[in-house]
Amino acid sequence: MDKFFAISEPTRRNIIEMLANGIHLSATQIYDHFDVSQSAISQHLKVLKEANIVKVEKHAQHRIYTLNTDAIEEIETWTKTLHQCTEEKSR
Repeated sequence: MDKFFAISEPTRRNIIEMLANGIHLSATQIYDHFDVSQSAISQHLKVLKEANIVKVEKHAQHRIYTLNTDAIEEIETWTKTLHQCTEEKSR
């Protein structure tokens, strides 16, 4: 799954922002922040997991989600490179 496709959807970006504080959240805790079905959030979490943007661990009956900082760094590196290219062309 492409990382940029995964972050293109606003709900998924909101989930990423929630996890960016280093918080470990269960799927239920994530669901509670949205006014959509649990099924819809599950699909968003699945996309984020397949894109390797979030990590998931099973703890008993709960799935705990954390942000994969390596994936975020990859995105950041790409955007910085793009920014440098555009700055060089504007000089």
